[in-house]
Amino acid sequence: MTDPQTLLRALFDRAVRLADPMRVIAGHLPPRPRGRVLLVGAGKASARMAEAVEAEWGPCDGLIVTRYGHGRPTHVEVVEAAHPVPDAAGAAGTARLMDLVADAGPDDLVIALISGGASALLVAPAKGVTLDEKRAVNAALLASGAPIDQMNTVRKHLSRVKGGQLAALADPAPMLALLISDVPGDDPAYIGSGPTVGDASTPADARAILERWNIAAPASVRAALEGQTGVVPPGDPRLSKVENRVISAPIQSLEGAAALARENGFTVRILGDALEGEARSVAADHARMAREAQAAMAPGDAPLILMSGGELTVTRRGDGSGGPNAEYMLAMAIALDGAPGIYAIACDTDGIDGAAEVAGAIITPDTLPRARTAGTDPARALDRNDAHNFFAAIGDQVVTGPTLTNVNDFRAILIQPPA
Repeated sequence: MTDPQTLLRALFDRAVRLADPMRVIAGHLPPRPRGRVLLVGAGKASARMAEAVEAEWGPCDGLIVTRYGHGRPTHVEVVEAAHPVPDAAGAAGTARLMDLVADAGPDDLVIALISGGASALLVAPAKGVTLDEKRAVNAALLASGAPIDQMNTVRKHLSRVKGGQLAALADPAPMLALLISDVPGDDPAYIGSGPTVGDASTPADARAILERWNIAAPASVRAALEGQTGVVPPGDPRLSKVENRVISAPIQSLEGAAALARENGFTVRILGDALEGEARSVAADHARMAREAQAAMAPGDAPLILMSGGELTVTRRGDGSGGPNAEYMLAMAIALDGAPGIYAIACDTDGIDGAAEVAGAIITPDTLPRARTAGTDPARALDRNDAHNFFAAIGDQVVTGPTLTNVNDFRAILIQPPA
């Protein structure tokens, strides 16, 4: 059997590779029209998506806003900006992108390339709200543990570009929106906060979310959410020429990785592609499931892999460096407490766990003993949300650099039968 750590990393690499825009985008493009093509978009995969379109169609006009370090060589202009908390570069790039879209005519075709990260990168604060105020609310939401759909509801109502507003700007030009999903359930309305998708939520919904997660919003934000925001309702005639198409989603990557595991003699159980919840709580549940699965195995049984996707959250309690995948792995290592024959990996397919340039981590039965030998206290690291430094100390981080795609978290637990 392949070494467990090597196999787990190969499964993650397969999941990422299957979501590469260069592999998936061509099959979703119509023949290139005679008129002008305008490529616009935002997200961590958006520049790669533009590169893939131009590989099929040749040079196009347009503008993409992506994360620092995620640019690609394209004819389309690429603006790099901050993620997950927006900055002035993102605001300036978004303003120019909105102007381009608003100038499109009925004979043009607008291709919108949207992927995870667009919520922070496509930033145009609502009237009366400053960029710094929007940044503060965004940072507080990220630290609160709120699920991504609720964060994106607030973002839409504090924006002039999200919640269908980008698509409305393009009217009367037809728009084809190609989306790479990083949200549980793959609802286009929540991918990048739905800039090309109508939304039925209300400002009252956004206010309730801020209250539910104890977000102290400045007066300008509260005022913006008291009146009517620019979010475009479903069925609005300005959206009548928009087609939204999800071209890559977590389940495709999970199934591809599962096929590789089976080729290597493993039984695979996919727990779901849309798991949500507090990272440490889900980790404890999965550790229990792994122990129970191993207890039901007999010597000589095929080894088992439990695989899942989705997006977990972390409620900030300490001052450490971490992210949902690393925290999930640290909490699982503590829960397993060196159980023999159980290994696991958890990584974000975009190569960025939280705000760190680290995809995630791998654990083995000897993770905790090696950490203690290195002078690292696992329980204290978890209390401080310091999972990245914990795994850095023992060399078990997974570092990929920008993967140029984003189909959410990838988790796999490898369970060997008893000897």
